[in-house]
Amino acid sequence: MNPGTPKNPTTPTGPAAPAVLDAEETAAEENTAKDAAYSLDKGAAEAEGEPAVADGAGAGSAPDPAQDLDADAVFKDSDDDSDFTDPDFDDSGKESSGLASAAAAVAATGLGVVALSGSWTGKVAAERETLIGQIKTSGGGTAAQQISEIYGDAWHSTALVNGLFALLALLVGVFALVRPAFGAPSPHPQPGWVRAVATAGIALGVLGLVISAGMYFDLIVALPTAGITK
Repeated sequence: MNPGTPKNPTTPTGPAAPAVLDAEETAAEENTAKDAAYSLDKGAAEAEGEPAVADGAGAGSAPDPAQDLDADAVFKDSDDDSDFTDPDFDDSGKESSGLASAAAAVAATGLGVVALSGSWTGKVAAERETLIGQIKTSGGGTAAQQISEIYGDAWHSTALVNGLFALLALLVGVFALVRPAFGAPSPHPQPGWVRAVATAGIALGVLGLVISAGMYFDLIVALPTAGITK
């Protein structure tokens, strides 16, 4: 190696060194400017290409996983709503069960009142038996026979009709009380007023049965008897 050659060949020495350094600095600045311009051009190109990429994804690319999760959640909620049942809005089965119990309770009470007070049906049956008795005894008969045919049969017919109403009141009242035990169980208990009215109908039915049985078998009031004449 030539002893006169400097160790760093890139660093010029001598009178021309300032000019060389200025040229190198100018070249470095130009390279820096080019790099900055290239970076700006690249960033602008990427920004302009994003809508196209997004449009391409909407047209033919795979769906967004987040959208899939949202759709699955919507379908799951709809399935849960379809499985949910409210006894207040439901279906006619549960509503009809409560309505049937309430109607039966009211009907039982009404039938019990009719059994105790009498009905048009019982009156018609009694008048029919009275007419039949008059026809049978029109040709003559004893006083006891006339009492039995005209009065006794009519009395018994009235008691029989009232007893039938009392029995219906008893059966309908029991149905109103035990109806919730059958069929689909209801989340709501039977209203208290329904149980109370049904119990009242059962009580009236039992009372009507007892009175009707006593009237039919002449236990409460006996038939009149003809006096013995001398």
